[in-house]
Amino acid sequence: MIAPPERMPERDAAILGMLPNVSFDGWTKRALRAGVRDAGLPADEADLLFPLGTVDMIETFCDLADRRMEEVAAALPETKLSARVRAVIALRLEQNRPYKEAIRRGLAVLALPQNARAAAKCTARTVDAIWHAAGDRSVDFSWYTKRAILAAVYSATVLYWLRDTSEDDVDTLAFLDRRLAGVGRIGRLRGRAESLIERLPRPRALRMGDTG
Repeated sequence: MIAPPERMPERDAAILGMLPNVSFDGWTKRALRAGVRDAGLPADEADLLFPLGTVDMIETFCDLADRRMEEVAAALPETKLSARVRAVIALRLEQNRPYKEAIRRGLAVLALPQNARAAAKCTARTVDAIWHAAGDRSVDFSWYTKRAILAAVYSATVLYWLRDTSEDDVDTLAFLDRRLAGVGRIGRLRGRAESLIERLPRPRALRMGDTG
């Protein structure tokens, strides 16, 4: 797992305090100073809490959202893994609905070429948190495959969600269901193909070289 940004109660409080201002001022020192003030922290801590600047703030927000998601997801009912993945993503969208404009602005910052690495780290950590919250504990090669697939599904869903004006994100959840259904079909086709390959006769050269 990719290491998260520094975790401190003061950093979390400052981020939560600044989020309402990000919608107007962006991920700026001005929004941060207002957030520090609203969180009841000393004003001079604004420059000390996030020494790496804007990207540090955004990464901290993403990490905080991951932790809040995992905490609440622990109470989700036990169902099959695919249903829990869907439920965890729906939960995350619901939790972040008040911060949609802040997320839009954050993604615009992360889309800059110089921030590509930070963007990739945020996505990787979030996708890993979703799988973990859904109850996936696999450590085999499928760990990478599943996370790569979910990264594509989750990223597309967030972009759709940012434009969605439907009540309770119903259009976005329908979009998510279609993407997950597509992944399920790919998984079933892959399973059938692997099963067929296993039943095919092995080439003579391989049989001759088989020492087992």
